[in-house]
Amino acid sequence: MDKLTLKGLRFHAPHGYYEEERIEGNDFEVDLVFYADLSEAGRSDDLSQTIDYQKAETAVKNIMEGTSVKLIETLTLRIGEQVFETFPNLQKLEVSVRKMEPPIETKAEYSEVQMTWTR
Repeated sequence: MDKLTLKGLRFHAPHGYYEEERIEGNDFEVDLVFYADLSEAGRSDDLSQTIDYQKAETAVKNIMEGTSVKLIETLTLRIGEQVFETFPNLQKLEVSVRKMEPPIETKAEYSEVQMTWTR
């Protein structure tokens, strides 16, 4: 199985547990790791035989810029379900969502949730 990664998609979006986070927004990063047979794309040089980054980005963007939610677990689940449905040739998908500088007392770079889908 081959692997393709789209790493560090950045968004400022109105998600967070606290009301002020949903008003002011937070910075997020999203990683997608796709597992599929990519050999035909390599032989043919044909975009339709691989993962189209623009389709993946659109799916993530629609969720990140959509309805405000409280938890990054919710964002991760919604992104994974949408992307996995978009690409039927995927054998496995890993989605990571990072909330940069989470609102906790101790300074932290980010909090992260990762979920995996398999066929």
